[in-house]
Amino acid sequence: MKGLEKLQNKNIGFIGFGIENQALLAWLQKHKVTATYTFCDNRTEIENKTLNVNWRLGENYLAALNDFDIIFRSPGCPLFLPELQAVKEKISSAMNLFMEECPTKNIIGITGSKGKGTTSSLIYSILKEAKKSVYLGGNIGVAPFTFIDEVTEDSYVVLELSSFQLEDFKISPRYSILTNLFHEHLEPADPNNPNYHKTFEDYKAAKLNIAKFPENELFLTHTRLADFISGDKVKYFNTCDYPSKLAGEFNKENIAAAVMLAEFLKIDEKIIKKAVANFNGLPHRLEKVAEINGVTYYDNSFSTTPESTIADIKSFPGAIMLMGGADKGADFKELAKEIAGSVNFVILFKGDATARLKMEIIHAGLNANRISIAGSMEEAVKKASKRAEEFEATTVLLSTACASFGLFKNYKERGDLFQKYVKELK
Repeated sequence: MKGLEKLQNKNIGFIGFGIENQALLAWLQKHKVTATYTFCDNRTEIENKTLNVNWRLGENYLAALNDFDIIFRSPGCPLFLPELQAVKEKISSAMNLFMEECPTKNIIGITGSKGKGTTSSLIYSILKEAKKSVYLGGNIGVAPFTFIDEVTEDSYVVLELSSFQLEDFKISPRYSILTNLFHEHLEPADPNNPNYHKTFEDYKAAKLNIAKFPENELFLTHTRLADFISGDKVKYFNTCDYPSKLAGEFNKENIAAAVMLAEFLKIDEKIIKKAVANFNGLPHRLEKVAEINGVTYYDNSFSTTPESTIADIKSFPGAIMLMGGADKGADFKELAKEIAGSVNFVILFKGDATARLKMEIIHAGLNANRISIAGSMEEAVKKASKRAEEFEATTVLLSTACASFGLFKNYKERGDLFQKYVKELK
């Protein structure tokens, strides 16, 4: 591996004990990189402390970063913190090192405010159907250093990339996709990963790193972004009507991005269509849970922005909506107009964004007696079932436009609980 010599006998710091840094440590040790390893984390208790490393835990975890020769930052740690800015020439990340060390140039990077996980997984499925050697990792929950030693020169690597992974990128993937761009991550919402962007311009700049550097040969993005993304490498997608199990109009955009990339790679159309038709989608991404007494329940717990929830409402007019939660600093005005014009009833989860969202909905014209507050998922599902019967609605939709924290640990727990209580309705 070409870059490992520079790490030999160094004092290496890891900021954050997340899956990327844990996988990187295991890989470095496997390849006999003799170094001093130290994990710095704001938590005071770490479950796996049997590793042969040093620890700096608690509120002073960022003290004395100058001790290290190189620092691998987890995406959840804000790059703009003064302690990191003071040693920014030493800052790298597991993903940056992967981009340097990966044996293949056939890296496909996918980002976007929403849709990146579905698009990444669909591209992976198409390439698998085409009998390619392909690996899927990144923000989707698989650390690339868990599979890097299996990758060959002819392999494809599909990476779902968050803005926090991209913000300090030094190398771009060969093929890049930006699915969409909403106002997102402008407030710290996750207590365990408190990173955020101070401005929308910072957020946009981080996303555009996916195609900024010379390694990039193709940049696919949606036609609605043509006003500020252009160039010789840029191609635009819109929607695709290939038969699919994926619900929602916005998924036609995700399919279009995956299909255009596959066509560029000269994958046979029959293979593409077969992979699209067989793709089941990801959990909690507009997932059909059940149909009970003529009402279909959909789980889009992953929808944490107003824009993505607007897309859901347009796909299912007249729905009973489960919404609200933690505040990410989003503007709810356009969402409220869509709700007032198209939704039968809104059930809001308790959370620090909920009062503001309720006010905007009422101001947009929905009568206050068509809004209810729920303190738990069980209560919300029972209310939704009752209101669906009352309004003769055919759809109940969990699509919150807000982060989950407060009532729920994360969007996965929120979606799991929704599915649990929906199934108990039977």
